Amino acid sequence: QEKQRFLTDVLHEVMLLDGLASSHPVSQEVQQATDIDRVFDWIAYKKGAALIRMLANFMGHSVFQMGLQDYLTIHKYGNAARNDLWNTLSKALKRVGKSVNIQEVMDQWTLQMGYPVITILGNETTDNVIVISQERFVYDSDAKPKDPALEDNSYLWQIPLTIAVGNTSHISSEAIIWVSNKSEHHRIPALEEASWLLGNINQTGYFRVNYDIRNWRLLINQLTRNHEVISVSNRAGLIDDAFNLARAGYLPQNIPLEIIRYLSEEKDFLPWHAASRALYPLDKLLDRTERYNIFNEYILRQVASMYLKLGWPTNNLNKSLVQASYQHEELRREVIMLACSFGNKHCHQQAATLISDWISSNRNRIPLNVRDIVYCTGVSLMDEDVWEFIWMKFHSTTAVSEKKILLEALTCSDDRNLLNRLLNLSLNSEVVLDQDAIDVIIHVARNPHGRDLAWKFFREKWKILNARYGEALFMNSKLVSGVTEFLNTEEELRELKNFIKSYEGGAAVSFSRAVETVEANVRWQRLYKEELFQWLRKSL
Repeated sequence: QEKQRFLTDVLHEVMLLDGLASSHPVSQEVQQATDIDRVFDWIAYKKGAALIRMLANFMGHSVFQMGLQDYLTIHKYGNAARNDLWNTLSKALKRVGKSVNIQEVMDQWTLQMGYPVITILGNETTDNVIVISQERFVYDSDAKPKDPALEDNSYLWQIPLTIAVGNTSHISSEAIIWVSNKSEHHRIPALEEASWLLGNINQTGYFRVNYDIRNWRLLINQLTRNHEVISVSNRAGLIDDAFNLARAGYLPQNIPLEIIRYLSEEKDFLPWHAASRALYPLDKLLDRTERYNIFNEYILRQVASMYLKLGWPTNNLNKSLVQASYQHEELRREVIMLACSFGNKHCHQQAATLISDWISSNRNRIPLNVRDIVYCTGVSLMDEDVWEFIWMKFHSTTAVSEKKILLEALTCSDDRNLLNRLLNLSLNSEVVLDQDAIDVIIHVARNPHGRDLAWKFFREKWKILNARYGEALFMNSKLVSGVTEFLNTEEELRELKNFIKSYEGGAAVSFSRAVETVEANVRWQRLYKEELFQWLRKSL
């Protein structure tokens, strides 16, 4: 059983970054020291891991390990280039009678930036034939890559597409189709009227899969009737793909929202985690709109029954009770987080009660793994006294992790004066550690009541911030993306472009990424927001 968190924390996360036209390939030449910062970022690490996982899966794990051992033995004392690895692995495959030119395959994945979306369409005319096409996945199809020689249509990958056919009670074993052209026809023998197709089995490939609407409908139907037929990793993958395909405009906006209706029956952590992560950027696109409450209401309906079923963890002091499994606690935490952040009344009351109890007894009995949720919810709902109480605790606490949670909770307030006060205090090194100041600013930016404040603060204090973090690997780019990634109006896009004009100099890469992200957000608002709200109105 591989580490399941790999899917959501590595694969889904890097695919978000790598879906920007301003991404970069995994393998890059390093000419001077400053290039290293650019090369060793999250894309290089996490995409590298995801590609190795894909490679190991299509080779077969035992053959992959055999090849890897050979490679390490041969280059034990020397320096090796990536081609040595690919060639050794190809030889290992030959020994088991398979012939794949691994260098050719992996060069496409490591030297081209981004990744493909595969579209599988049923053929209306001939039975059992499907059309499989590939194109580069981008969130903003208007975004042009830097290098015109690399127009997106020239992007092609050799893709190890695993595919299975299923019906209401059964899923076939997987077959592998190597897709290397822009578009191909393939015959799938077992395709009956009511059967559905599933691509990228267990989400081992580094790509997204889209289907015709009919197949999406069949998959949604399957999840509703009996989701167990589809594996946990594929359920998480379907959720992540659907939200991201819709956000990029490859898929109608309602499909992901229909998929998550089945969650009331989902007892596994991973699909919930995938849903929670995928809903987050959508929530941020909508959280300052006048009809936000319809979206809010819809999400709460999907969460309510599981929230009631799981309840809250207790601080069982009599340790005789067997601790609930880690998986179960993680699931419960995820559901409580969704319930509280989308405003479930019971969740709000529970958080307020726990905070009041802490204030009146001065003993913190809040279960550890939901503290951050409770503090944040309490600060956002309750009056200024609670904010002052948390502020006081932040000063008196010495435990680093607790300090961080308390500080982040202060950013959850609805009170703009308090948020401004916090922003201004964040640059005072005696109050807030240097590395935590960034988190304060980013968290205020995530709060719809503070987004414009953090954005304004960032621009006014840029000289100080850049002087402080300009040299630190990741810090600056984390700050730039954190403050800008949820800006989504024409006005904010203008402000961003003007700001960049006036402050040329450092962080150029982060800023081009920021512009592209905000452009994609603005475009989404323009093209899809209306469609989403109309569907939500009908469905409620």
